[in-house]
Amino acid sequence: MNFAELKKKIEIATKQAFLEMFEKHGKEGICAFSLDSDEGAWTVGPATDTTKHLEERLAEDEYDDLWLKYGTPEWEYEGDGADELFGEICELCRNEVQEMCKGKIVYHLKGEDKENFEKFQRQLFETCIEVLEKLKSENFFKQIVGKDILLLFSVSDYDFSKKEYAEIVARLNDNEIRNECLDWIKTWSD
Repeated sequence: MNFAELKKKIEIATKQAFLEMFEKHGKEGICAFSLDSDEGAWTVGPATDTTKHLEERLAEDEYDDLWLKYGTPEWEYEGDGADELFGEICELCRNEVQEMCKGKIVYHLKGEDKENFEKFQRQLFETCIEVLEKLKSENFFKQIVGKDILLLFSVSDYDFSKKEYAEIVARLNDNEIRNECLDWIKTWSD
């Protein structure tokens, strides 16, 4: 896979998704944005949360407050925005993984096939993080919303180590949000 081209596609889709979310839900106070993938490296998609949604959930739920804030599956607009563009990206990823797996289930890969998949998976994840990092450095999100927001990258059915996830959070956030999220990560069990 040409990851330089994929990175461009993810950046375009990310910008479009965020702009769509701001246009539709900006009055709700966008406070967080994430790119999400899955353990099988088949998908890439956006997730957005708003202050309104977070406050409503915190008021009604006795669940872990920080999970509601930092757990992208709890966010209001998971998978919303730039649907067609992210659909194309997912199709590219899915086709690449299927070709790589030669009809085998990802979890049953061995040897070189497993190494090739894991290399692809790591590169896909890193590409998503780099896109968010680039847009943050360009103040893309801040210019639209008018303030810093939480930026994350998450993967369903996949557990980063505490150290790995803390590094991702630190790369994408450099404000008080970062410190609270890093403190929360320290509470995770090993």
